[in-house]
Amino acid sequence: MVTFLIQLISLLVQAIPLLVIIYIVLTYIFDPYHPVRQALANIVEPMLAPIRRVVPLIGMLDISPIILIILVQLLGNFIISILLKIG
Repeated sequence: MVTFLIQLISLLVQAIPLLVIIYIVLTYIFDPYHPVRQALANIVEPMLAPIRRVVPLIGMLDISPIILIILVQLLGNFIISILLKIG
């Protein structure tokens, strides 16, 4: 059971940054009403919104995706290390 949880968390830690990067690229390519972009926005925006409320823009640069990727990596590694100690 612990091995399954570790594998699931590892998959999420790899998938979420990939989805964020794809979403960022698609914001430059597709219009806001494109179905693919809207589908990714439904997944990524709820994770970015709390970070955007706390971290201001730096000029025209939104660094919330970078912070989200770092937080996902740190949290995932932390949870995996705890699960490894348990199991």
